[in-house]
Amino acid sequence: MALTKKEKDFLLRLARMSIDYFFSSKTLLKLKEQELPSKDLTEKKGCFVTLTIDSALRGCIGHLLPVQELYKDIIENAINAGFYDPRFPKLTANELETTKIEISVLDIPAELSYKSEKELLDKLNKNKPGVIIKKGYYQATFLPQVWEELPNAKLFLSELCLKAGLSKDEWKNNINIEVYNVEKFKEE
Repeated sequence: MALTKKEKDFLLRLARMSIDYFFSSKTLLKLKEQELPSKDLTEKKGCFVTLTIDSALRGCIGHLLPVQELYKDIIENAINAGFYDPRFPKLTANELETTKIEISVLDIPAELSYKSEKELLDKLNKNKPGVIIKKGYYQATFLPQVWEELPNAKLFLSELCLKAGLSKDEWKNNINIEVYNVEKFKEE
């Protein structure tokens, strides 16, 4: 799905309005489908909402797989990023003024097949996709944007393993890896 500029602008405003609404109501913002600029926003898509203040992460929550209509997922994930990301305290109304919002709409993840460590690293370094690692009950993901901070596939995978609660070299042990692309857009 390629979103139009109008749809992207609407979704960014929706995320901000959802957080603002939550401050006073402590409930999720409700919209009627006829209030949407396009029927495309009712398609079920996975998405993440990322909050930053002065370019530093302040919250990031989302769904890897489609669980509900995109506009509803934006509302829910904006609230969760602002108030329920366990890595951060709840967002304050004062912080919202300086918070920037970024939205990532995900493709369906696909298993990445590889026969060797070198092939895995080559594929990841070439395409720089979003990556999900899974081993037993352990799972973690990094959005494609994380490549900007961790541009080397070995380091990227090691940090992702640590995020999942695994040893940093667990990616070398035939771990399940899925990849995905995103359509990302943010407030300027």
